Amino acid sequence: MAGADAAGEYAVDRAGAQRYAAEWARAVRRLGFVPLSPAETEQLLLTHTLRLADALVGDEAVAPVAQAVGRALVEANLTDPAVIEWSVRAFADRLPAQVLGSRVVGEQVGRGGRAGFGERIAAAQGGLAAGFARALRDRTFEHQERIARSVWQARDTVEQALRDSEARFRAVFRGAAIGIGIADVDGTIIDVNQSFADMLGYPIEEMRQLNVGSLFHPDDAPGMEQLYRELVEGKQESVRVEKRYYRKDGSAVWTDVAASLIRHDDGRPRFTVAVVEDITERYELQRRLRFQALHDPLTDLPNRTLFFETLGRLLGSSGRVGLCFLDLDGFKAINDSLGHDLGDRLLVTIARRLAGCVAEQGYLVARMGGDEFVILVDGDAGVDGVIAVAETALAAVSAPVFVDEQQLIVSASIGIVDSEHVGTSAADLMKAADTTLYWAKAQGRGRWAVYDPERTARDIARSALVAELPLALDRGEFVLHYQPIVSLLDGRMLAVEALVRWQHPQLGLIGPDHFIGLAEETGLIVRLGEWVLRQACQDAQCWHAEFPDARLVVSVNLAARQADAPAIVDTVANALAATGLPAELLQLELTESAVMGSAGEPLRTLHRLSALGVRLAVDDFGTGYSNLAYLRRLPITCLKLAAPFVEGIRGDEPEAADHRDERIVDALVRLAHALELWVTAEGVETEAQAERLRALRCDTAQGRLFGPPAPADTIRTRLAGG
Repeated sequence: MAGADAAGEYAVDRAGAQRYAAEWARAVRRLGFVPLSPAETEQLLLTHTLRLADALVGDEAVAPVAQAVGRALVEANLTDPAVIEWSVRAFADRLPAQVLGSRVVGEQVGRGGRAGFGERIAAAQGGLAAGFARALRDRTFEHQERIARSVWQARDTVEQALRDSEARFRAVFRGAAIGIGIADVDGTIIDVNQSFADMLGYPIEEMRQLNVGSLFHPDDAPGMEQLYRELVEGKQESVRVEKRYYRKDGSAVWTDVAASLIRHDDGRPRFTVAVVEDITERYELQRRLRFQALHDPLTDLPNRTLFFETLGRLLGSSGRVGLCFLDLDGFKAINDSLGHDLGDRLLVTIARRLAGCVAEQGYLVARMGGDEFVILVDGDAGVDGVIAVAETALAAVSAPVFVDEQQLIVSASIGIVDSEHVGTSAADLMKAADTTLYWAKAQGRGRWAVYDPERTARDIARSALVAELPLALDRGEFVLHYQPIVSLLDGRMLAVEALVRWQHPQLGLIGPDHFIGLAEETGLIVRLGEWVLRQACQDAQCWHAEFPDARLVVSVNLAARQADAPAIVDTVANALAATGLPAELLQLELTESAVMGSAGEPLRTLHRLSALGVRLAVDDFGTGYSNLAYLRRLPITCLKLAAPFVEGIRGDEPEAADHRDERIVDALVRLAHALELWVTAEGVETEAQAERLRALRCDTAQGRLFGPPAPADTIRTRLAGG
């Protein structure tokens, strides 16, 4: 507590000052932004507390000290209007008793009278507010020099100011740099300061004749009226919102409004006080920044972020959604050949066309990045409606584009997705759209494709097989079946063709038509082909060792990529050496396209293979373009006639088509024999076909008539005569 020292003067309660400064610091940090740490804030306000307390009990004027403190608050960047309001109110309500103590306050009142001590408190309040307002004015609004020294206007009513927060508030009301308005509970404006009047373009007297509701923007009016009712009814003590006011000239101004309810002593609502800051420039900046964040800077179209926000909102409302995912065909070539600047201008033109062609329907067109665009079709248009939008977009894109007097012809591909067939997940929709766009591009330029769940399921299964292929080879899941090749002259089995199968642990035995193409696409066909070659040679050697007189030949297919591999000759030689199979008992089958027209190194490879002693056969002969003159230069020993030709030779139906196929087979057999080549017919299913082939002097045949593909043990049993 304060007490008299030896000189008869009074000391300030240091502990009380410390508590007051801590409370002041907490209020300041709660009310607005503070650029200081909590400790720094408290230390600064302790200094000001001590200065104010010393000035209040001293003989010198208290106002200059308080003004200096007000200026110091601004200099410390404690500029929120709520800070000074709290400081002025707390100075009268708390500081004398908390920092000076009741005894000192009583003695001071006794020395100068209650009115005199009250005047010093009021003077300090006024000085604190005036210093704050002047510093704020000098710092941020130098052109506004109209701050009134409300402390002198309030001097005659200091007694009321001690009991009523309205008088303390007026210490800063007139000269505040931001707008302040006071209204009755029915909305009638009681008073406004000059800043508020200037903000809305009214004289103060004219504003005192208005109701706050007449200033609300129509779009904000319902919500603001509700908030105002809740405020005056005491449901909320204060509210803070961003809203629009109408200026007198009809223009709108965006403001940050903090409104508080002031009550009578008995608790009844008396009036409302609104602190209003003009944030129009900040709002416009935020609006521009949001536009930039949600729109593509090149085309001004909505970007991915805005697209997914809109898509999520539509899906969230359980609405049906259609997507057209569009990608320009060959845009990279335009960029690379004509430059990125021209490519950008092309994208701008395409973007405008896409936005224009669907503008009447109100559909969203967004740029997803690069040369990808998406059109969001909401509502119940259905697949047919989305297709119509896609065709309109393709037509808009395909029109010639002129850039720098250069005409460009552009096309696009579109993937079409309807959420009814995909689901309600944005990720699933976009994944389906991307997949469907890939289908459209695979079909050619300027096309659209519609999402097909069944095709997707097949693609997923295909992708799963692609992923499992390498592991299947490592785990030994592939097996060989052998199809007999028999002499048409005496029916004796002369050879077998090795056919690979996949013994899948879940799917069972899978035929080559399901995985050979995948192996060729991924390059695994080389490894798989090497395994087939080694295993076939090993099985053939076992048969040869047990039945040497049979001289059974094993025929192995070589994929085009295998045949082109530089090490193919070494691979074949190593397989023969490792298994001990005589080279003449191995036949390698190559497709017609792989051998016809071979020149240079490929032709030398064929001759090197032939030099090993193995036989070379052309598989599916007659299905491709055949350079017959070139055929005699190849070191081959056999031609295998494609199954479609054999299928037409039915023998029991004398239709014209049968005679044509028969004449083709006859010509091919004669050609092969003229070149001293052996002829094998594939796909022989009936005895009638076999009889006609014998009549045409075909040498050997294979097909279901002579036995289906079977495991190696079945071939052994057949060799044994079982």
